[in-house]
Amino acid sequence: MPAPHLFVAIPAMDELELLPLTLQDLLIQEDVPHFDIFICVNQPDDYWQQPEKRAVCERNMQTLDLLRHEKQNKEGAVLHIIDHASPGHGWQGRKRGVGWARKILFDNILQQAKPNNLIVSLDADTRVPPDYLQIVTAAMASHPEWPALSVPYYHPLTGEDTQDRAILRYELYMRNYALNLFRIGSPYGFTALGSAIVMRAGALHKIGGITPVQSGEDFYLLQKFCKMAPIGNYCDTTVFPSARLSDRVNFGTGPALIKGKRGDWKSYPIYHHSLFESIAETYRSLPKLYREDVDTDFLGFLQEQFKEKHLWNTIRQNVTDFRHFELAFHQKADGLRILQYLRQKHHDNYIEDDEALYGNLRYWLPDNLPTWYPENTCMDTFSVPQMNEIRDVLFNLENEYRRK
Repeated sequence: MPAPHLFVAIPAMDELELLPLTLQDLLIQEDVPHFDIFICVNQPDDYWQQPEKRAVCERNMQTLDLLRHEKQNKEGAVLHIIDHASPGHGWQGRKRGVGWARKILFDNILQQAKPNNLIVSLDADTRVPPDYLQIVTAAMASHPEWPALSVPYYHPLTGEDTQDRAILRYELYMRNYALNLFRIGSPYGFTALGSAIVMRAGALHKIGGITPVQSGEDFYLLQKFCKMAPIGNYCDTTVFPSARLSDRVNFGTGPALIKGKRGDWKSYPIYHHSLFESIAETYRSLPKLYREDVDTDFLGFLQEQFKEKHLWNTIRQNVTDFRHFELAFHQKADGLRILQYLRQKHHDNYIEDDEALYGNLRYWLPDNLPTWYPENTCMDTFSVPQMNEIRDVLFNLENEYRRK
């Protein structure tokens, strides 16, 4: 069977410096001679009337010129340029942001793609190794049951101390969250990075495409796929997103780094492993919940959220066996509900980030903690190399879970 055709989707706003590097990585891909690259250069149209945003518009025009020149001089890949930046072509009203850029990209690709073709979602500031497309293609071929794949990621350091500390602290937040979900066997165990997703075109069409929210569109996209079928979480490659500050979205890496450089991590806490125990207990109790009501803290939270007195009995009456009950349960208790529950429990049972990180490491790796890492150590006292060492420990542990 021939390899599926590849479509790479890249949103680009104010990416004149970094997009050429990402494009260069794509144009030297090994053993993938023909594929399509779709790039949507975009910004709100009203930026043209805002003096403080005018420079963004002008850099986007330079980006479009660069891409048009590249289109005439490249080989192998077919470059498609979508202009949502020129005067009169930018986002209008509430239709704006990276979510809309990804929607435009995916919609254009779906007009050409066959169901078995692959869509590789990247960002304009993300570097990939020369065998990236080859490896993700092989991974999806080896697992035809995956509707999508969440690829391992790793933010390169910049050499600027404050910024490096911020990106490392943000990765500690993300990796602690993912590891806890992997550990309890949650079907929503994934890390949502729009620059690290590969999906089947047919699966994307079946879930109705991407929801074009201004922030978090990657989270909701992967959640949709998880409700279709288990997604893949591992292949033997890594994407390298930029560790830069950005205020173009409401939450995510860029805004987190801006807050983090000010010392504000309230929106990105390190959740202690104990907060996940009621979710794990609920998962273990599902065979019993299929027959009768069960009392767990997480189930009580869900009952309050849905405000339906006989929620589980209603589901029981609408399924024919336990497998379908379990699927219906996870449709309700999805990744968003899990996150809402953890935020509430963290607020009610507050544990300092330093204590939570140490407790998680002792729980996961009791015999492999760095020798320099004593109890009651504050992360603010860590050097960048020490924070990076912890990041690498968690990166390797996370990849072990991803492989499973």
